[in-house]
Amino acid sequence: MTTATITDYLTSLAPLREVGEKLRPVIEAALPDANGAMWHGHPVWGAGDKPGKNPICLVKAYSSYVTFGLWRGQEITDASGRLVAGARQMASVKLRTVDEIDPALFADWLRQARDLEAR
Repeated sequence: MTTATITDYLTSLAPLREVGEKLRPVIEAALPDANGAMWHGHPVWGAGDKPGKNPICLVKAYSSYVTFGLWRGQEITDASGRLVAGARQMASVKLRTVDEIDPALFADWLRQARDLEAR
């Protein structure tokens, strides 16, 4: 899937479009100073003027779920136990429905990830 903008990417996620569209405002509210852009084929939000240089989070769609990932997710406190460790310091959660999005929890993760990046 080749798309030019985050909006194009999220619009193309049928049948997972609602998941992506619910995640975006959560991300943008928790990271008001972050920049979002397409990077390596999917949306990434990061600190500074180049999201790929200091990435904080990503949204990446697969056929049956959307991954919401945090670059330094293994370093944040996750009392819910929902984040799954990935490569390097990444951690993510797989989302199949909008009901799996907890805006308060995700905003907390994002604030922690932003604060780690700011150090």
